[in-house]
Formats: sequence, structure tokens, C-alpha cells
Amino acid sequence: MICFSCCLSSEDKIQTRNSLKKSIQDTKSISSFANISIKTDRSRRRYIVEEIEKYGKGNISAQTFTFNDLALATKNFDSECLLGEGGFGKVYKGHIDSKNIDVAVKQLDRNGFQGNREFLVEVLLLSLLHHPNLVTLEGYCSDGDQRILVYEFMSNGSLEDHLLELSPEKRPLDWITRMRIAEGAARGLEYLHETANPSVIYRDFKASNILLDENFNPKLSDFGLAKLGPTGEKTHVSTRVMGTYGYCAPEYASTGQLTTKSDVYSFGVVFLEIITGRRVIDSSRPSEEQNLVVWATPLFRDKKKFHLMADPLLGGDYPMKALYQALAIAAMCLQEEASTRPLMSDVVTALEFLSGNKTDLEAEGGEEEAAEDDHTFKSPPALQSFTSRLERAESNDTNAIRERD
Repeated sequence: MICFSCCLSSEDKIQTRNSLKKSIQDTKSISSFANISIKTDRSRRRYIVEEIEKYGKGNISAQTFTFNDLALATKNFDSECLLGEGGFGKVYKGHIDSKNIDVAVKQLDRNGFQGNREFLVEVLLLSLLHHPNLVTLEGYCSDGDQRILVYEFMSNGSLEDHLLELSPEKRPLDWITRMRIAEGAARGLEYLHETANPSVIYRDFKASNILLDENFNPKLSDFGLAKLGPTGEKTHVSTRVMGTYGYCAPEYASTGQLTTKSDVYSFGVVFLEIITGRRVIDSSRPSEEQNLVVWATPLFRDKKKFHLMADPLLGGDYPMKALYQALAIAAMCLQEEASTRPLMSDVVTALEFLSGNKTDLEAEGGEEEAAEDDHTFKSPPALQSFTSRLERAESNDTNAIRERD
């Protein structure tokens, strides 16, 4: 039997797991909702309701809203309430009077990228999965041909807003805030990969999908492209390649074979964006710097050039050793071979250390003699592993150059 456990207290986990066991009766049904077929427009509304009832088995916690409910909440989808717009449609800020809460209302474009299957998957996944670093789905609307998702409101927008599209009135994110955002986002992926059963492959990890609350705590959003991971003896999920250019793992882009390690690669790309302040693809830069990963790869092999990868907006205000360790994590996540990339649990362990108190990090980066005698700030094994692997790669490159000379 397959169920999704919540990241709560042990008692809450047991209660939730028992509840889900009652509502989800067999493996086949829960595994198949990721490949729901699409009916005709005429029967769309009834179909969506039936599918949610069928696969949710009464476990859908999200509220069903009417179109009029959401029109009222957003002042008839007034442009003044518009938060953003993408290929999926428009997002408005709204207020649900009955709950007295602010919400983000995503009205999917009826002719756009996110169709019925993606809508269903998002409603089902966010109703079954609960974690502090996943956005909460408050409800949905499937009136007529409308497909609308209602999320908790995240007052600080997306990571992209503060990192890659920084407006003049906003202050750049400091180093510790960046590391804490990275850690929280990594925890979200860790939950999907290693706690959810079967595992969930997010498939669209990028800065614009990482939302930030009033305290800059991150939550993953937009689960329409998510896939259930392989089960049994299967090693991967075969699917058509979807996602955002630049963030897709090379093996996924070339073969369509999807694993949790595909998400690890995408995390590496976003983490590199967090460190550098650069977009993964930026045509405004010189040709040799337009692809972030291509530009960074040779720099990973030369410790003397690591400072070139730090976001200039940081103004040099970061511990040098922490920069080195952060780049080691990014480099390991971006390995060409999927099998050599780390598990997200190891990434979380390493980032726990880097997102700690800045004074601690500076203390660890002091004189070598003091570091050898004082183990108070000793790096965790996962972080030591990342840095040692990067050092070995750097050493191998240096030896290869000497041999050629």
C-alpha cells in the first residue's frame, strides 16, 4: 500500500498515515493519476470533479470555490490585484472573507501550457503532500471551462524577484538569507524525494517557482509538471521532456528518462544562480558567459577564481570558506553523470551548516592552526565530502595540465 506521509510530529504522522491508508486503497490508482487522460471540453467540469473524487478518495483538503467566489475575492480579477503573469496564466492577490485570509489566485490560461492533466495533478499532489517548504493549496475552481488554483499568499513574491529581477527599491539578499532560502528549498525537494512514498519528481525547479513568505522562508509552488518516481524494479520514469530550458538535467533532456537526480541537477543550477546572481541563460552577457553552467564549469576547477563567481551585489560580504563550500555543493549537484550527484538529504545536511550563524562560519574560516585545535565549527561529513571531491577534481586537472606541459 502506498501513502504520503506528512512532515509533522510523530503522532501527527501516524494519524495522517492511517487516514491516508483508509482513503487510498490500492497502488495502481494512486500511481496512475499522473497519466490522467483528458476528456472533451463538454464533459470537462464533471470529469475533473469525478477524477478528484476518484483519486483523492475523500482526502482532498482543499476547498472547492465557485468562479463567483474568486471574482469577489479578486475584485473581479482587477488589474490592480495582478501579482504576475506567465505561460500558465495570471496570478492575482485575493482575500477570502469566509476564512479572513489573503490568497494568491492562479487563473490558468484556457489555451495555455497548463492543461487539465496538470491542473488535476497539482490539486491532488498538494492535497496529499504537506510540508513547511511546500506551498499550501487553499482551494480550486473548475466551474465550466475555468481552471483556477488558490494558494496561500506569499508576501515576498518569488526568489526570482529578489535575485534575478531586483527592482531599485529592493535590497539585495545577503549571504545568510541566500543560504537559508537554498536550505529550505532543498528540504522541500528532500521531502518529495525521500519521504513521500512513492517519491515525487518535481521537474520544474527554478527561481520563479520558489516563493517567499514575510520572513523569506521558501516554499515550492507549481506542481503541474510533477511526476511520481519509479516504483518496483524501475530505475526511471520515461516521459516527454518538459520544464524550463537551462534547468533540465542533460540525461533527461536527451533521453526523457527522469529520476530524482534530475531534480538534484536543477537544484544545482538554481543554487548557482543564488551564489552568482546570474540567470542560467542570459543573452545580454558576452557569448562565453550566456550559459551560466558552461561559464562556471572551468571556474570550479580553480580555487583562485572562486571569488569571480560571487554575486557582486554581495559586496564581498561573505565568508570565503563558505563561498568555497557552497560552490562545492553546486558543482556536485551539476555532475554530468546522474549517479554521481548527491541525495537531497546530503545537500540539506551541508546547507544546514552554511545557513548557520555568520559569526560561526567566519570563526571556522580563521587561522588553520586554530581550526585544527577547535572543532566547535567542524563541517558536517556531507559538506566535507563535497569539498574533498571538488579538491580532487581540481588536483586531477592540475596534474593533467602538468603532464601535457
